[in-house]
Amino acid sequence: MANWSDPRMVGTAPTVDLGTRSAAFDAGLRSYMLSVYNYMASGVLLTGIVALLFASSGAAQNIMFGPGLLKWAIILSPLAFILVMNFGLNRMSTFGLQASFWGFATAMGLSMSTIFLVYTGASIAQTFFATAAAFLGLSLYGYTTKKDLSGFGTFLIMGVVGLLVATIVNIFLQSGAMQLVISAIGVLVFAGLTAYDTQRIKSMYAYVAGTDMIGKTAIMGALSLYLDFVNMFQFLLSFMGQRD
Repeated sequence: MANWSDPRMVGTAPTVDLGTRSAAFDAGLRSYMLSVYNYMASGVLLTGIVALLFASSGAAQNIMFGPGLLKWAIILSPLAFILVMNFGLNRMSTFGLQASFWGFATAMGLSMSTIFLVYTGASIAQTFFATAAAFLGLSLYGYTTKKDLSGFGTFLIMGVVGLLVATIVNIFLQSGAMQLVISAIGVLVFAGLTAYDTQRIKSMYAYVAGTDMIGKTAIMGALSLYLDFVNMFQFLLSFMGQRD
């Protein structure tokens, strides 16, 4: 990376050069973050469309609420895509990573189709817009704050692990009260992760700017924000959703 403040350079020229480089960096950062948000928003849109179409087809009712291995294949397929994208990041091309991201968003749509079979359309829409408003505010905070949020990362990841364990336990307990507690904690954890991941993605730009990793990093950043949004939406739906 170029040395932006070389002490050997004197006079007015370095100031002009610094300002030019700083402006170029800021423009590149804005373009990079816009790419991240475009991927993320497009992924959420694709997931919603696939979920609605699959639920409306009638097949989701039989598959997702019936016996058989196909149901579990659909439920677990998003996790398979995440593992492939994370462990294959360095070997995959940018195009291959894009294809995996769209495949992941499609698989999530199939998996999330059940919300249209359980909750009313109006409550789903209300929860979606509430989540979108919260996400925008939290992501904006993560982007603009001068406070270093990296210290919260380990705590938040531990929270995700705790939520996963509690959810598995509650599959067997079937406790409504425990589910409400899990949902409340889930909203808070993924709200925190939204701000944390935004700052982390923004900071990553300085390391990948001008390299062939910038496109891949944008896609993986979008994946992180997508997961924050979708998980916050699902946990919030437990409170705001009205069942059919």
